[in-house]
Amino acid sequence: MIYETDAEKLAVARAEAEKGAAEGGIPIGAALFTSAGVLLGSGHNRRVQDGDAAMHAETNAFHNAGRQRSYRDTVMVTTLSPCWYCSGLVRQFGIGRVVVGDDRNFLGGQDWIAEHGCAVTVVNDPGLITMMAAFIEGNPALWNEDIGEE
Repeated sequence: MIYETDAEKLAVARAEAEKGAAEGGIPIGAALFTSAGVLLGSGHNRRVQDGDAAMHAETNAFHNAGRQRSYRDTVMVTTLSPCWYCSGLVRQFGIGRVVVGDDRNFLGGQDWIAEHGCAVTVVNDPGLITMMAAFIEGNPALWNEDIGEE
């Protein structure tokens, strides 16, 4: 299947976020696509489920995409602005484009990756903004743990 629009790609990430929430985790999802719209891998934040601090949504999607010769022609789609850790992954591997579903609840390193050549598209989808805001309000300690705040 080819995912032609950002909305179609974001729907894959949203489904992952919903899956994470249903599992009792943090509702953030991501997916890695080729620039032609082929899904390479998707995933969701699994920190709670796996007891693994490194398993953010973007890293899970990256892991599930498997080894690629190059990432310059890929698009990372994420339901929430990537944190500094995930922004580092984007920069380290030269992912060419990032689509952000929500940067109102959290603004990670998206400006930094843009300054270093990554094309960033911010959607600010109302449903994703509402979902994340409700999670943060209901789970402040878990949210702060996820973003490295005390």
